[in-house]
Amino acid sequence: MEKVILLVEDNPDDEMLALRAFTKSNIANRVVVARDGVEALDYIFATGPHEGRDISGQEELILLDLHLPRVDGFEVLRRLKADARTKSHSVVIMTSSREGPDIIKSYELGASNFIRKPVEFAQLIEAVRQLGLYWQLLDVDPHTVERPPSVFEPDPTGGGIAS
Repeated sequence: MEKVILLVEDNPDDEMLALRAFTKSNIANRVVVARDGVEALDYIFATGPHEGRDISGQEELILLDLHLPRVDGFEVLRRLKADARTKSHSVVIMTSSREGPDIIKSYELGASNFIRKPVEFAQLIEAVRQLGLYWQLLDVDPHTVERPPSVFEPDPTGGGIAS
């Protein structure tokens, strides 16, 4: 089954940078972009313009911004984790938020990891490269890979990804 990355991002510049980072990191998975929470939920649950899409058996990695129009990232995550069909999907919060409560709430709602959007493109490429290595998107089911500690934990100094 094809493994798809769902990028939920409302900022066109951040979307473009993320897509370029996937390319530069040799991540060949198909990327679907949703630009707000409603679009994301329609894709995830095969409703609206995605009605009829087969969602059974398709492993998903979702990169989710928190501050989205129409329905915010927290609500998308809440609905995703509340549904038996999608609760095992891996969700990585990718946001510019530096708020401690956002990090805590993301994990409480079931996020797999939290990545602060780096300001510099080189940092974003490194974060995506690490994501690709971590999830082994091309050949391995992400649910069988043990999560290494602190790979994507926020840097306590506020400088992006902790190494």
